[in-house]
Amino acid sequence: MQSMDNPLLHDATLPAFLAIRPEHIEPAIRQVLEENRRGLQELLDSGAEGWDGIVVPIERMQHRLARTWSPVGHLNGVANGDELRAAYNTCLPLLTAYHTEIAQNTALCAAYQRIKDTQYPDLKPEQRKLVDNALRDFRLSGVALSPDRKQRFRELMERLSTAQAKFDENVLDATNAWTRNVEEETELAGLPAAVIARARAAAEKAGRSGWVFTLDARNYQAILTHAENRQLRQDFYTAWLTRASEQGPAQWDNTALIEEILALRHEAAQLAGFASFAEYSLATKMARDPAEVLEFLRRLARLCRPAAQREFAELEAFAGTRLEAWDVAFHSERLKRERLAVSEEELRPYFPLPRVLDGLFALAQRLYGVRIEQRKDVEVYHPDVHYYDIIGGDGKPRGGFFLDLYARPKKRGGAWMDECLGRIELAGAHALPIAYLVCNFTPPGADRPSLLTHYEVLTMFHEFGHGLHHMLTRVDFPSVAGINGVPWDAVELPSQFMENFAWREEVLPLISGHVETGAPLPLEALRKLQATRSFQAGMQSVRQLEFALFDFRLHAEFSPEHGSRLMQTLAEVRDEVSVVRPPAFNRFPHSFQHIFSGGYAAGYYSYKWAEVLSADAFGAFEESGIFDAATARRFLGSILERGGSRDAMEAFVEFRGRKPELEPLLRQLGLAA
Repeated sequence: MQSMDNPLLHDATLPAFLAIRPEHIEPAIRQVLEENRRGLQELLDSGAEGWDGIVVPIERMQHRLARTWSPVGHLNGVANGDELRAAYNTCLPLLTAYHTEIAQNTALCAAYQRIKDTQYPDLKPEQRKLVDNALRDFRLSGVALSPDRKQRFRELMERLSTAQAKFDENVLDATNAWTRNVEEETELAGLPAAVIARARAAAEKAGRSGWVFTLDARNYQAILTHAENRQLRQDFYTAWLTRASEQGPAQWDNTALIEEILALRHEAAQLAGFASFAEYSLATKMARDPAEVLEFLRRLARLCRPAAQREFAELEAFAGTRLEAWDVAFHSERLKRERLAVSEEELRPYFPLPRVLDGLFALAQRLYGVRIEQRKDVEVYHPDVHYYDIIGGDGKPRGGFFLDLYARPKKRGGAWMDECLGRIELAGAHALPIAYLVCNFTPPGADRPSLLTHYEVLTMFHEFGHGLHHMLTRVDFPSVAGINGVPWDAVELPSQFMENFAWREEVLPLISGHVETGAPLPLEALRKLQATRSFQAGMQSVRQLEFALFDFRLHAEFSPEHGSRLMQTLAEVRDEVSVVRPPAFNRFPHSFQHIFSGGYAAGYYSYKWAEVLSADAFGAFEESGIFDAATARRFLGSILERGGSRDAMEAFVEFRGRKPELEPLLRQLGLAA
């Protein structure tokens, strides 16, 4: 296939989504990899030296590869099909091999070391950070290993990329394969009308009577929270928590993959000179060592668990019976309604998606002086997707994003922000940062827009916070621009920080307006909504701490002799921190994509770590005023614009004037003493 015929190889600023076909993917990736390899070798053979001779061309090469692969990875997540999946999977080992090969290139490592030895004092801070990160990554990839050990490291990385992708696929396929047909209308008692309507439409489409419920997150949450029929709740809980395990169809069982992934990570970490993958993982994070992470999590658990125990005892007393795992969300919702007289579902009409977006964009303008404007001349990959420019105060574009908000078949569940294009401003290469912002909200109906729960509003704010971090960067070098180069336990700071605004009475009028009357959320309802933030905060906190401790211990304690001790470790963690004990059949780890196929391996603690950072950072706005321009400018300049170009703790201290403290988070959750 000629390069000119391959849309992935065009130099257009934005992807030509509608022209991309599965058959384009492998040839494009192979061509870019080959050209990069050839370019690198020519650089080294020519005797090129220094920042301009080595780093600049390498950054350009890597930027081109990233922009070529980005639409492929994105489409695999939002428009998954057999042919696309096959092409995507074919390329994963090619990319992994290339990245490992680059990271193990001793001549290239030596060139970066010479830059540090000779040019370091003359470099800008962001240039120094890039060089330091590169030398660290060389070490983490085993650059100093013997040839046979290097080869083994490469094999481990390639197999790991394939195994992680397969884990993801198994979860997706197992989820999509399960349905529940309801024939009796009485079984639907308590469910929101929109959920019932979707199930009815699904039944009609499948040519079946009654209602057909799929196992997507929206249905699962709605049924566990609202279904009065206990058996229906149990059925969904069982299906959700046994996905991709030995308790379902064998072709989607992730049991062996979990063991393999953990073993591969452990061996790779040891080859790189670390005792465990947990230690290896922390080499790129704010936390210094495993002991610090474990102490952080356990300290937080000690502070939160007494409240969680009280909350669960209150819940069982309210329900008047012993509660199973599939009962907790249902009775919690009832208790919340009785105690606080508020329901997420009842508030949906106040959060029509267009209103939420308008308010969110207005908030960004007020804080950071940027305008967000939709463009209709940009090619998108689905009719539901829209594109927006971010315009700076000087009238010049600073970036843009694709907004993909509705659930649909062949689209991965959850919500995320990803890089479409990174910022680069180097000789011969110029690009503004472009993001993908993805959610899975209920699509609009024929006569009304999508209506969000406040939880979904928080999700929107969260992903937009990630997007601002990526798009507002002022760093010119892709490796440390936006979210790149940011420690994983700091990358959630801008996203969780943004969520805080969605709770404030100064902001809620901007993002709320009744779908029929336009009336803002009444003050009384606002106060009740705010009260829900601390409702069962202890139970919610220990649940996240359970996930974090399980993940970290799994990677810190793995040994080839004993394997993962998967369910045993999970049981021990639950003994230590949990208050709701799931049934023995629960196989939560088998669909724990964050750590087995996402980027959170030995890093799930980052959510709680960053929650501390974000609560403390937001405290500065609470002290000076939510819309205080000077505080917003400091946050923009110290955090959002800096990306990964400086040490994360130094950036936080620059903004806050001190290191982070735990107290603001405890106050926020109503758990302070």
